[in-house]
Amino acid sequence: MSYCVTRLIAIDAGHRIRQHGSKCRHLHGHRYTVEATCRAEHLHEAGEQSGMVLDFGFLKEEMLAVIDEPCDHGFIAEMADTELLALFCPPDRDRDAWLEALRRRVAADGYALTTDTALGTRLCVIADPPTAEGLARHWYHRLKDRVHARSDGYARLDRVRVWETPNCWAEYEE
Repeated sequence: MSYCVTRLIAIDAGHRIRQHGSKCRHLHGHRYTVEATCRAEHLHEAGEQSGMVLDFGFLKEEMLAVIDEPCDHGFIAEMADTELLALFCPPDRDRDAWLEALRRRVAADGYALTTDTALGTRLCVIADPPTAEGLARHWYHRLKDRVHARSDGYARLDRVRVWETPNCWAEYEE
């Protein structure tokens, strides 16, 4: 027996799937809906989260910090898409050095966030292609430890589901 809670947020972001054989290889955007589902065997017995798996407000705060703040109205790119990333390089910067700095951050952390771009645009660079599946996995790993901490160890992140359109979604779970 276990309990589950799910929270939704929505963001607008651009991306492209560079190796896609059809129109998704072009720059475009989506209104992503992101669901995070948390599970616990027991509810909090006392305190602020008494009777809860994880306070919905706490889950929302973590999702906003990890997903909304860095990605909403920004662009999500794959590190291997260097031709695209070169378009974001500030004109006064050495392109190769700028890309190498991104590459090092992605290698160390699994992602790089910056507004140090040609137009001051939010840019989130991830290791894998920014498909719905790739984003679900990326955001799962970014949220997992935060959910555990915010629930005082009661809850675990069960899955992250990313709706790319009203008809299409992908999810990641461990």
